[in-house]
Amino acid sequence: MITTIYKMLTGALLCMACSRGSDGPSGPVDPPGNDYVYDTVGLLYKSYSGLVMAGYQGWFAAEGDGSNRGWYHYQGHGGFYPGNTNVDFWPDITEYTKRYKSPFKFADGSDAYLYSPYDEESVDLHFKWMKDYGIDGVHMQRFVGEVKSTNPSGKRHFNKVLANALKAAKKYGRAISVMYDLSGCTSGDLDYLEADWKELQTLFKLSDNKENPTYLYHGGKPLVTIWGVGFNDNRKYTIDDVNRLVDKLKGSDNRYAIMLGVPYYWRTLGSDTEKNPALHELIKKCDIVMPWAVGRYSSTNYEPRNVYDDQQWCKTNKVTYVPLVFPGFSWGNMHKDASIYNAIPRLKGDFLWQQVAGAKGAGAQSLYVAMFDEIDEGTAIFKTANQSNTPVNGTEGLRFVGIEDGLPTDTYLWLTGQAASWFHGATGYGRAKPVRD
Repeated sequence: MITTIYKMLTGALLCMACSRGSDGPSGPVDPPGNDYVYDTVGLLYKSYSGLVMAGYQGWFAAEGDGSNRGWYHYQGHGGFYPGNTNVDFWPDITEYTKRYKSPFKFADGSDAYLYSPYDEESVDLHFKWMKDYGIDGVHMQRFVGEVKSTNPSGKRHFNKVLANALKAAKKYGRAISVMYDLSGCTSGDLDYLEADWKELQTLFKLSDNKENPTYLYHGGKPLVTIWGVGFNDNRKYTIDDVNRLVDKLKGSDNRYAIMLGVPYYWRTLGSDTEKNPALHELIKKCDIVMPWAVGRYSSTNYEPRNVYDDQQWCKTNKVTYVPLVFPGFSWGNMHKDASIYNAIPRLKGDFLWQQVAGAKGAGAQSLYVAMFDEIDEGTAIFKTANQSNTPVNGTEGLRFVGIEDGLPTDTYLWLTGQAASWFHGATGYGRAKPVRD
């Protein structure tokens, strides 16, 4: 099953410092040497080391939320109605102040509601949860195909969600960074990424330590992630294209820290990876490498030795290593295939903790958790409804997957928070999953 999921997943990926002191100017200042130097006074997150952060999709929309995108990303191909949806999990909408009646109903005939991250209140709630459970923050996903100048509705949506998130991150003291996803790009599309990143600096002042004191830095530089480099799924851009993009973003004065999202078997150039040693050279010139582990293993064949060997390569080559962990995997509704519900079972959190403990034991200093709000492929850690409390999804065996009955809907937020405590230096943790009082 894992081999099948891996093949399906890789095929679907295309579809988818120095300071002048507190009285000096905020943001970047001109250095005497080659490296651009930022005023980091007051920044809360000067390094990724020691942090547990999640990915944040923010791509959902609801009919009537003002985005004019309908039920974007909730819907399946051709609409949103029972039997036709893109998501496997259903959010627990109990705490949302803005809710939208969906075309779905529960078995008792009552209406089922959804949220939209286009609403400031909903994103604020998510960041409140991060603070409440001790999760350090999130990487805001930004899909290049969505922020092209030729896609004004996509750019408007993701800019609004980012604005909501930056405000909430500052309010709750959570780390935040921008993460670009190259899925579906061509070589020429990479220019849009460069242009968009420059635009964000002006629009949101990401590098201003007073405007955005919780923006994540690494090695004295604001961090930006480029995800989707080196996969062997016939992408229409190359490692060389990304290499040139990295050079442009960093510039002659090494202006930004860059994290690369790469295939899981990047080190050996095996399985999901292009057999091109240029990937290793690109990784060496970046600051952080994060291998994509989703769909690559289950609880029965997870191998922490791979994390250890990756870590040793990175130590030798002076690159920070951030392993990925995920709670489980499910994408039956996306493919209208009931056989792939819970394709990688969550096991009531045992699978997630198995990876957390494996990464910690292998010497990892930080984590990327996939994902905060990814209900499409069932990797979400935020509050989702229990299995027995999900709406009806048509006929022909289709349904929604839920948090295991008997568990609180915040179970995976709590467990991720426990992982963060461990990585922050708290004692008393080990291979056994923590027991909740």
